[in-house]
Amino acid sequence: MGFKVAVDGPAGSGKSTIAKILGENYNLTYLDTGAMYRMIAYKSIKDKVNLDEISEVVELLEKVTIDMKDNKFFTDGVDVSQEIRTPEVTSIVSKVAAIREVRVKLVDLQREISRGKDVILDGRDIGTVVFTNADLKIFLVASPEERANRRVIDFKNKGIEEKFEDVLSEIIKRDNFDSNRKESPLKKAMDAIEIDTSFMNIEEVVRAISVLIEKKK
Repeated sequence: MGFKVAVDGPAGSGKSTIAKILGENYNLTYLDTGAMYRMIAYKSIKDKVNLDEISEVVELLEKVTIDMKDNKFFTDGVDVSQEIRTPEVTSIVSKVAAIREVRVKLVDLQREISRGKDVILDGRDIGTVVFTNADLKIFLVASPEERANRRVIDFKNKGIEEKFEDVLSEIIKRDNFDSNRKESPLKKAMDAIEIDTSFMNIEEVVRAISVLIEKKK
């Protein structure tokens, strides 16, 4: 079965950063599930796919290939690590992730990649859908304002200038959409441990979850 750690939470709560560090610290295979949805979103933009036409989405899913190697992300063999983090992709990724056909394909892929391995996965439905029997479930939260501030800094580090007010509005909109979507909505698993990262730095969050991992291993 392997040791499974599920890290869920809303956009900007620090899931990917924290999960990546913990993966390295505990020799767990890190699977960035959010990046998988971003790759599909990027491909839909590139191919001008109408997301309201399920037949077009299904056709995209049948022909696209996605892969992850050395913390880089590849769509159809092309490194799109930077492209999938743009505001354009961010603005539609929730809509893409809400499409049942997309979720079925990617959840199956996530389980296949994780089979028999010690893994840490981050997303919005890891503990509630992908691995309901995960050895440890974490639910990271932070205030919308703090998450927006983190996103603005992240964009700036990538050379992208975004206004705080615009990013905050987008995060609030995504929270509402992700929490109320029909397919695998964002919600805390009953047995998940919630950690509010609003006033914690990365090292403090890693330390808190490390204690929990060591208790389970």
